[in-house]
Amino acid sequence: MILQPLALTPLLTPLLSFLEPVRLWWLLLIPALVGLYLFLVNRKRKRNARIARTMFDLVIPRDRTWLRHVAVGLSILSLLTLTIAYAKPKGEVSVPRERATIVVTIDVSLSMEATDVQPNRLDAAKSAAEGFVNSLPPKFNVSVVSFAGTATTLVPPTQDRGAATAAIQSLQPKASTAIGEGIYTSLAALAQVPPDPGDPNSVAPARIVLLSDGKTQIGRPSDEAAQQAKAQSVPIYTIAYGTPDGYIDIGGRREPVPVDRAELARVSRISGGTAYTATSAGQLKDVYRDIGSSVGTEKIDKEVTSRYAGLGLAFAILAALGMVSLGARWP
Repeated sequence: MILQPLALTPLLTPLLSFLEPVRLWWLLLIPALVGLYLFLVNRKRKRNARIARTMFDLVIPRDRTWLRHVAVGLSILSLLTLTIAYAKPKGEVSVPRERATIVVTIDVSLSMEATDVQPNRLDAAKSAAEGFVNSLPPKFNVSVVSFAGTATTLVPPTQDRGAATAAIQSLQPKASTAIGEGIYTSLAALAQVPPDPGDPNSVAPARIVLLSDGKTQIGRPSDEAAQQAKAQSVPIYTIAYGTPDGYIDIGGRREPVPVDRAELARVSRISGGTAYTATSAGQLKDVYRDIGSSVGTEKIDKEVTSRYAGLGLAFAILAALGMVSLGARWP
């Protein structure tokens, strides 16, 4: 275990982490140098107070004391930032993810025939989902699951984008809504992920992207399914799709099918995912694009030494300019 300077850690670790934290001990030089400078300034002030002023003191301006203080301050800042750079600070950066499995789970209940989204909810969803699948990195596995009263894995995890998009385009509306069953079937599909040829024992991250416009009418509760997804470390990105004014025609009678956002928001929260809403085909494409950028990258620690080294160099240059300015006034 690497020990960190106890006095400095509370100040720096909330903002930064370091690859070589033990080097932060060099920061203890800064208060020592500041104390030495203040001691010398105070001694000079007392000495000057004992010396009688002459006529020359009245006509020759004194040194610009403030500039000297600024130069020293910039030197201290330079030492601070260069010491931080020496400790190799690191920060989180987003990089493209190598592998992952995405299950595209789509509600095909009869309410998806509502025309509040043109040409209707299902056709617009199919188009947007197809674009989403094609935008994913080539090494990502994609599975397609549909659900209404029951759920079906149309395509197990594969890198074949043609098979996935063909399955999406073949979706047809069916009766009832079973969001929980859709989640359980999506989790089952993840068990079919083929091993990575380069590293058969590795487990690639997985995400479920679930689009629906209604609430559960049949099957196991979606909350329990979301808990299972959380237990398997599979966040669910939910998309509540449609408007409050949607309706479908049943036997010549209008049946309201307003979008239900509450259940989907709860599913995403329980599983550790993110909830989205979309009320138009354009918004849905934007949502899929945003999800794609989220699942397509990962956060990694990266050394950011150069950032602080550059800042320290800038302070050093300013301090040097101040000292040169003072030196130019000497006889």
